[in-house]
Amino acid sequence: MVVSVLLLMLAACGEERYEEGYQAGIESAKAELAETVYEDGYTEGYADGFSEGVLTERAAAEAEPEEVPAAIPEYEKNGFVLVTDVIPDAILEMRYYSTFNFVGERINGYEAPVAFLTKEAADALKQVSDDLMEQGYRIKIYDAYRPQTAVNHFKSWAADPEDTRMKEYFYPELDKSVLFYKGFIASKSGHSRGSTVDLTIVDMKTGREVDMGCGFDFFGEISYSARTEGLTQEQIENRRILREAMAAHGFKALKTEWWHFSLEEEPYPDTYFDFPITMPAQDSGE
Repeated sequence: MVVSVLLLMLAACGEERYEEGYQAGIESAKAELAETVYEDGYTEGYADGFSEGVLTERAAAEAEPEEVPAAIPEYEKNGFVLVTDVIPDAILEMRYYSTFNFVGERINGYEAPVAFLTKEAADALKQVSDDLMEQGYRIKIYDAYRPQTAVNHFKSWAADPEDTRMKEYFYPELDKSVLFYKGFIASKSGHSRGSTVDLTIVDMKTGREVDMGCGFDFFGEISYSARTEGLTQEQIENRRILREAMAAHGFKALKTEWWHFSLEEEPYPDTYFDFPITMPAQDSGE
């Protein structure tokens, strides 16, 4: 009776998966009477388990990799856009990415020659650009969003009276020590709020910047937005064209800089951002 029960149990083992068949194979060594039945159970169970393991591994290897969402760039997280995505016709000459600026070196925080603005400011500037193009001009941007890190770089530079390497180009008539007092440099900048832009206009017929009477970032009264003294009628008119186009779409001029405009209804009036200006990831198109 014991043998019959044992044989029935052993026969069932032959239909088990790998684990049961493997255990049956081990137990078969203990029962000489039913060795063949135990061996069948072990072999079938082992074959089943092995086959299933191979199929599982192949399925895992052939499965499409899980799609990992791309990291959202810092500028997008903060509600900013790449200006040239909104205004493809804009010309960029990002001075603080270059060494041709009043400091004389690339400014901290400018890691790529691109321009960011809040979406609201970029959309308004697109309307300015469209209006100016109808008049025969393209906008050229010198600076837009500016990280607080860059403003801190300006402050550090201003605290070093010995560093005057760019004086003849940007402040020939002023002592470096008065730049803070006269408002040309500050501890905080509207640029860091993301809705301020420095720009000029380019004549589409000649491909040249129009004559504004002095260059971008020239520290002196000749740079004052509404200045007329010492300027030709053409220079006064060019400044007027830019100033009126900007005002028509919600930008206000800075009194001391003809190139500087801030969106009046800026979305972040009390926030000074500090994420770096980096090159946006390129879409592979796949």
